[in-house]
Amino acid sequence: MAKKKKAPSNQIAVNKKARHDYHIEDNFEAGLSLMGWEVKSLREGRVQMNESYVMARDGELWWFGGHITPLLSASSHVKADPFRNRKLLMHRREIDRLIGQIERKGYTLVPLSLYWINNRVKMDIGLAKGKQAHDKRAADKDRTWKRDKARIMKHGR
Repeated sequence: MAKKKKAPSNQIAVNKKARHDYHIEDNFEAGLSLMGWEVKSLREGRVQMNESYVMARDGELWWFGGHITPLLSASSHVKADPFRNRKLLMHRREIDRLIGQIERKGYTLVPLSLYWINNRVKMDIGLAKGKQAHDKRAADKDRTWKRDKARIMKHGR
């Protein structure tokens, strides 16, 4: 009997720390403007989203702090910069709306995940507000209680 192959996941990377540090109010999808070597590295899963953020500059959105490690077989005629700032691609009215939320209401834009859609790299961006230390502790306490409760219900004790 042959083993069934797993369906390939379209998920590239997830920023788990973002959901811990921020209250996510709304999600948006944006494309990324990438170079060829970056796409090849993303196919290999060589990306880190920790400590990265999205910033508005000159009416455009940019991804700062994302690290895409170049492959050893990267092109020799292109200088690969792993910390390059990458432009996010969205409709103008979406960008204007997000910039308005950031400037007026004090929100921030946080990259949540990278994934593939039709061989194009997309980024899930969260419109977020920062959590206080006591909010983080309360979230950890709730998560621990849910885990313990599920364990108790499973064993019937």
